[in-house]
Amino acid sequence: MTPLEELAYRAGNDLEEASAERIVEWAVENFGERFCVTSSFADALLAHLVSRVAPGVDVIFLDTGLHFAETLAVRDLAARTLPITVRSIPPQRTVGQQDGDHGPRLFHRDPGQCCTLRKVKPLESALAPYTAWATGLRRDETPSRAGTPVVGYDYDREKVKISPLARWTAQDAADYITRFDVPVNDLINQGYPSVGCWPCTRAVAEGEDPRSGRWAMFEDKTECGIHL
Repeated sequence: MTPLEELAYRAGNDLEEASAERIVEWAVENFGERFCVTSSFADALLAHLVSRVAPGVDVIFLDTGLHFAETLAVRDLAARTLPITVRSIPPQRTVGQQDGDHGPRLFHRDPGQCCTLRKVKPLESALAPYTAWATGLRRDETPSRAGTPVVGYDYDREKVKISPLARWTAQDAADYITRFDVPVNDLINQGYPSVGCWPCTRAVAEGEDPRSGRWAMFEDKTECGIHL
């Protein structure tokens, strides 16, 4: 086990019962400017919380070229009103160039490859200057996220992966958003509890799993590949 892995696993145990703010403090104490946040801007909760501890923190947004206008509006509002530095990271190829390379509407034929090209690879490039990154993952979101550690190690990227909100419930998140008037994607109130790229996101009916609107046309796809 490398020293970085050992640090991550020790912190995961030590900080299991810590507040989200304390987990972020630990990240800043250990990594400083080599720590960043990733956000899809379905809301600005994580960016807001981290900025209270680390004003000016880098927030990485993967600008796939296929986002809803409402998502870009949250990104732009957060960039204007919060003490954060938003880094919008595009893929190497535009949507049109990707169509030329792979044929049109790759997202409907092979969403896994589309996600790899427009999310996973850009993230790997964006994370290069950092040793640790924070995500907004919560254990109550899906069964596959139930074991999310508050601090863990991402072996694929060789980074410390921090999830300060892991122990939070949906109600905890809603309470924080209300308390601090955090920007939220307008689509959330229009039946889209989980917001991704527009070709692969639909509204969900009452009682459906909140993430059932993501890649609904593909039974075996539930994640974009960033969080495996």
